[in-house]
Amino acid sequence: MPVFIHKLCCLWVLLWGLSFAQAAERAAEGIELVFVGDVMLADTPGRLIRAGQDPFRYFAHELRRADLTIGNLECVISVKGRPIDKPYTFRAPKRALPLLKKYISAVSVANNHTGDFGKAAFTDMLSSLSKHEIPYVGGGHHLREAHQPFIRDIRGQRIGVLAYNGFFPRSFEALEGSPGSAWLDDDFVMHDIRHAKQQLGVDFLIVYPHWGWEYQKLASPRQRDMARLMIDSGADAVVGGHPHVTQDIELYQGKPIIYSLGNFVFDGFHEEDTRSGWLLRIILARDGSVAWQVLEAKIDRLGVPRPGRILDASHFSVAR
Repeated sequence: MPVFIHKLCCLWVLLWGLSFAQAAERAAEGIELVFVGDVMLADTPGRLIRAGQDPFRYFAHELRRADLTIGNLECVISVKGRPIDKPYTFRAPKRALPLLKKYISAVSVANNHTGDFGKAAFTDMLSSLSKHEIPYVGGGHHLREAHQPFIRDIRGQRIGVLAYNGFFPRSFEALEGSPGSAWLDDDFVMHDIRHAKQQLGVDFLIVYPHWGWEYQKLASPRQRDMARLMIDSGADAVVGGHPHVTQDIELYQGKPIIYSLGNFVFDGFHEEDTRSGWLLRIILARDGSVAWQVLEAKIDRLGVPRPGRILDASHFSVAR
């Protein structure tokens, strides 16, 4: 069960908690990876974009200085299709594409909203992302593409990201002859991780799942079991999202599991927990060590995030 950090966690704090200055120094020596949570560019953020405003602007430095920045694209960018029958559907303007290109190295399309306007809109979005040279992961024109990792070679290291959706509707799962997202299935996850590490030569692999129950501050048993399966299969870190709140953190086999980063760009929420997300920095040092740091994102009523506190391990509950 998750418990608040106590004396047994002190060693973990020393190994994994870094001050901002230490993290910057470590990043200068190695590789800096940044992950953010749900990026929803429809509704109010979409109107801001249409008006020429930039909802990422307060985090521009943190997003652009990293060697690799990954975000979950929680909307459809296409004028095609009709909304499917569900409570919320999100369509973002085409003007969002240059902003994503400016700030994000690759987007995950493995979530419960990229299918909001059907398969024609989804494949149109994939084409637009490719046209703007924005890589995507966790989805594709067919099953094989949806389960391929995003890989980038950075200063002699192969960094890989796999993304999955574990929240319904599963009907938008990619199949052999049908586009969609990569579904969070145990067998697929184990195969994909081993394939990335053993056949594709990925040195550091992060799994980026869209999972868990909305508004729950603690990860579910299913999340915990799946995250440990990912680590046991060869993943080096697990960084999750979807619940619209941040969740607890676990260190398993010496590797970090951040169960939910919460929201990043997203309007329509009123509670403090839903308007507080995390920007995660993972630092891969040249000596082989790995460290991480979290910067709080405080989201205003327009859905725009602004930097908050720099958090260390003493702020988190940890599953032991």
